[in-house]
Amino acid sequence: MALIIVVAIGTPLAFSLRGATRGVRIAFEAVVLLSVLMPPLALGLLLALAFGPGTALGGLLLRLGIPTSNDPAAFVVTQIYASLGYYLLGAAAAFEAVPRELERSAALLGLRPREVLWRVTLPLARLGLAAAVSLAWVRALGEFGAIMVTAYYPHGIPVQLWVDLQDSGLPAVLPLLLIFLLSALPLPWALRILARSRGHA
Repeated sequence: MALIIVVAIGTPLAFSLRGATRGVRIAFEAVVLLSVLMPPLALGLLLALAFGPGTALGGLLLRLGIPTSNDPAAFVVTQIYASLGYYLLGAAAAFEAVPRELERSAALLGLRPREVLWRVTLPLARLGLAAAVSLAWVRALGEFGAIMVTAYYPHGIPVQLWVDLQDSGLPAVLPLLLIFLLSALPLPWALRILARSRGHA
């Protein structure tokens, strides 16, 4: 769910940056890089300070029946918060790498802007977008520090690995670690193969 929301929000935002001024792009990249470079625990603390149940906004949401901590919704929001920056940077770079000359040529040949997007821009950006989706997926799935602060319950796999390690030692975490790897790897692998196969079609 987090990945779907990240892609739905991040793709048009990253694409819109192509038409932005240099100053806007630099400011945007600085804000996004700040979220990417900040320690995950600090990200969780900032999220808790802004939306935790003890804050005005968090208290209001709680009264409306929307819990902001230790809830599946808080878990998903934290995953989005932690992974969106990775997707935005990758998607923006993918779109920026598409030659404008090809898009202009397609438009001169009679394609409408929407057709240029679907038939030229997105296909040429597919490898970069696949990499951006993979980064966001792995980042969201493996988030630990921020989740520990905002959504310790219900336990995600990284938190459960930590709990099992503390309670039972290294041998106890190996089956769950295998499940984590089997969950994390197929999507990036499949996206990469699909993007490359379409390039050779």
